[in-house]
Amino acid sequence: MKTIGMLGGMSWESSAIYYQLINERVKEQLGGHHSAKSILYSVDFHMIKQLQESGQWDEATRQLIETARYIEKAGADFLIICTNTMHKMADEVQAGISIPLLHIADMTGEQIIKQKLKKIGLLGTNFTMEQDFYKGRLQSKYDLDIVVPDDNDRKIIHEIIYNELCLGVVKNESKQQYLKIIAKLIDNGAEAIILGCTEITMLVKQLDVSVPVFDTTKIHANKAADFAIQNATSY
Repeated sequence: MKTIGMLGGMSWESSAIYYQLINERVKEQLGGHHSAKSILYSVDFHMIKQLQESGQWDEATRQLIETARYIEKAGADFLIICTNTMHKMADEVQAGISIPLLHIADMTGEQIIKQKLKKIGLLGTNFTMEQDFYKGRLQSKYDLDIVVPDDNDRKIIHEIIYNELCLGVVKNESKQQYLKIIAKLIDNGAEAIILGCTEITMLVKQLDVSVPVFDTTKIHANKAADFAIQNATSY
């Protein structure tokens, strides 16, 4: 079994979900008392959030590359960044290490095209919804038509992520706001919805939505587990 390198803490709330999902997947696939071999480096999200808000992406990139190198030196066979937003610097992180990085947008895009879907609604932080590093990758690499909520709805989504979900706060009224925004996207032709922030899985589930929901946290965690256990055998 390969050792999974997890660059987490952004937020630790979703990193804990990653850890649980990865181990559940390994147990499901191998049975018995199997669990994932993993190395988790959890950063101080307060510091990363300050860099995001001040636009200091170069410094954030430097810190993530440094952390990824720690994880590689600790013995990880491959790396996952346990957040959608910080895939903004995924290419730079990959260039700074010698082990593979499993890109969350690629894992998600592959799942979407298997279902032959085209027009997809994207929820996430403002960085993910507005910048090109994520939706642009899905558009260019997987030929998807990515649509995002309007300005006001993007603000609502972003603020709930940072002011509630990243702090472990889950409110029903916030869930209802998200579902109204999702309904608008569906009314405008979205055939499916990407939960493009690893904390949104705390708030919205497939049962809440009438079209397919692509939970990036679960997709990424399951792909990491499957990659780790390739050629592994149960006993």
